[in-house]
Amino acid sequence: MMATVGGASAPIGEAGSPHLPVRKLTGAILGIAVPVAIWMAPLNFGLREKHALAVSAFMIIAWISEVLPHALTGLVGCYLFWVLRVVGFNIAFGGFADQTPWFLFGAGLLGMMAAKSGLARRLAYLVMRQVGAGYSRLVLGLILSSFLLTFLVPSGIACVVIMAAVALGLMEVFQLGRGTSVGRGIFITLTYTAGIFDKMVIAGPASILGRGLIEKGTNAHIYWSVWFLAFLPCALATMFVTWRLVLWLYPPEKEAMVGGLAFLDSELKKMGSWTRLEKKSLVLMLLAIGLWVTDLLHHISPAIIGLGVGLLAAVPRLGVLDEQDLKRYNYLPIIFVAAAISMGDVLLSTSALHPLTVIMFDWMRPLLTNVFALATVPYWTAFVYHIFLGNEISMLATSVPPLMSFAKVNGIHAVPLGLVWAFAAGGKIFVYQSGVMVTGYSYGYFEMKDMLSIGICLSIFESLALLVLVPFYWPLIGIR
Repeated sequence: MMATVGGASAPIGEAGSPHLPVRKLTGAILGIAVPVAIWMAPLNFGLREKHALAVSAFMIIAWISEVLPHALTGLVGCYLFWVLRVVGFNIAFGGFADQTPWFLFGAGLLGMMAAKSGLARRLAYLVMRQVGAGYSRLVLGLILSSFLLTFLVPSGIACVVIMAAVALGLMEVFQLGRGTSVGRGIFITLTYTAGIFDKMVIAGPASILGRGLIEKGTNAHIYWSVWFLAFLPCALATMFVTWRLVLWLYPPEKEAMVGGLAFLDSELKKMGSWTRLEKKSLVLMLLAIGLWVTDLLHHISPAIIGLGVGLLAAVPRLGVLDEQDLKRYNYLPIIFVAAAISMGDVLLSTSALHPLTVIMFDWMRPLLTNVFALATVPYWTAFVYHIFLGNEISMLATSVPPLMSFAKVNGIHAVPLGLVWAFAAGGKIFVYQSGVMVTGYSYGYFEMKDMLSIGICLSIFESLALLVLVPFYWPLIGIR
């Protein structure tokens, strides 16, 4: 199967097999057995709480094992909440009326616009052309382009596919294939940065969902500009550290790699002068980014801006997208996020979150004695939790609501706690923890051990960065 984004193709899986993989088969068995056991067990819960936990267990197990598509699992779970009378329809499907999935929809339209028009690839080529094409500069250009694409294409997978198209062309020019140090360095760079930068900017599904859940749990407005400013120093430091780390771990086979600039010039020449669609896309993207950056002044929700400009991009003649583009749009992530929010709403409304809060966070209480502990304990707790609950969306959906309840009960500052927890979703050491990592890994240029090495080093660095940001920098921008 191939996924096509902006003209680039990435292998994302094999053709359907008549036999279920062991992980999916195990998930199918546990996805039935565990919920039934919870439903029937004589637990010290009310019926609604117990039934809510049973259906949620089915959703979580199915999401981990991927026995069903994530969106379908979410819809089945919402339906079961409703048809089994755990809650009413308005709560069972309440996530679809939340602003978060519609923010994601608008961001997705903007990403489709940037990919269709060629704006994303042109800007990536221009950035890399300005930085240079020697190995050291090439890696830096990939990092800068990945950060820039985070604003334009709010999908880590799409960013990987776009940057991979550029990287594959360069690899061909340099005559360096799979297994080379340069190839490993380039592809681990474009893969890992795509998966971490969208946690530093409200762009990808995880950060959009995290923001929505924190707002719901605290009744505080989390502005796009505040989130961006909160992690901007970390983003800049991460660019430099990633650059030096990759150069150290993956030294080039050739000190001088000839032909890179010529390839970039050739590709830009093929694209020709700026097209009308690219200019429209650039104007709309600048409009969205400008409104997001200044939301502290006008107080318009980032979701309103994202959806509004996204819909503007789909207006005939005025925008870039047409009816066929809307038919090709992948709506499954929207359904997935909405269903994940609905599950959190059900757990909250049935009070099933209370025992979950005790089980998950009780051990943290004696450790969160100061602001430095607030910067480290939640980060590593979420990091470990993410290993067991691989998918970022399900990880945040199942943990942020009880985390906010835990903060309220124990008098802990909920907003910085939530930001640290959501940011920890970017720390990964295994490929299965994110579709972005799976997509990058599918090109075959790096191995599991590369992911482990880069992931451990950068996760430790991010944790150290939080030790500076949370106690000293965040209070200066109003995050307390």
